[in-house]
Amino acid sequence: MEWLEALILGILQGLTEFLPVSSSGHLELAKALLHIEPSDDLLFSIILHAATALSTVVAFRKEIGFILKGMLKFQWNDEWEFAVKIIISMIPVGIVGVFFKKYVESFFDGNIPFVGGMLLITGVLLMITRLKQENSLPTSGQKSILDDETTLKETHSQTAALNQNISYLQAFVIGLAQAIAVLPGISRSGATIATALLIGVPRSEAARFSFLMVLAPIFGATLLEFKDYFESPNPASLDISFLSIGFITAFVVGLIACYWMVELVKKRKLIYFAIYCLIVGLIALFV
Repeated sequence: MEWLEALILGILQGLTEFLPVSSSGHLELAKALLHIEPSDDLLFSIILHAATALSTVVAFRKEIGFILKGMLKFQWNDEWEFAVKIIISMIPVGIVGVFFKKYVESFFDGNIPFVGGMLLITGVLLMITRLKQENSLPTSGQKSILDDETTLKETHSQTAALNQNISYLQAFVIGLAQAIAVLPGISRSGATIATALLIGVPRSEAARFSFLMVLAPIFGATLLEFKDYFESPNPASLDISFLSIGFITAFVVGLIACYWMVELVKKRKLIYFAIYCLIVGLIALFV
């Protein structure tokens, strides 16, 4: 691996982890184009995922702080209720990780046509979301209090804003979308945000819940991957400079993309990513 490859993959991971275009799908395409060896792949992928997980923590540090502060009161409140909803959303992907890990990993072997097909599915899902929003009349019940800074200041906590418009059932359904998105080419953010919007979650809450719900699974998976890496008989090594370039690039770009994605969801701009996924999917499928 060269420093330019590390830079490109870091930028790709940072952008595509948060934008609804599938980070895993784009990384598979990039690795195929750059001819990156599988031995270099595992450790570098772990580092990139750790970087974007950290950028999520930084981007949502206020929300995370509110949740932790509320939970430390050790009483049933909005923070505990929201935390339970996050846990419920993690159940499907946890089941997939425990029982179907090897099966899912078999899709990450440079199967470009498969990635292309999954990108097409992502594009269609985003397109359906846009069409539903256009055909739905806005109602007062769909207004997000996070869209109104004045209202937000009058709310007793930011967690109440996140919590009030997401039910336990909705949290589980969004979690199902996250479980399906383990396949390369299915965008995790695209699948979870689109699903949330389709089942009636307001835009701001949809984006924030999507990014907060993934923190524990990503950190958990990253720790397990580190464990597997160091327990392997002959772990591959990479120059620390390449790892640093990838980590820093993915973190900085991911931080920018995270803020950008929240604004794009508020402004209903997902249609552009639907078109992009359809185009890239067709190219991967037939070229």
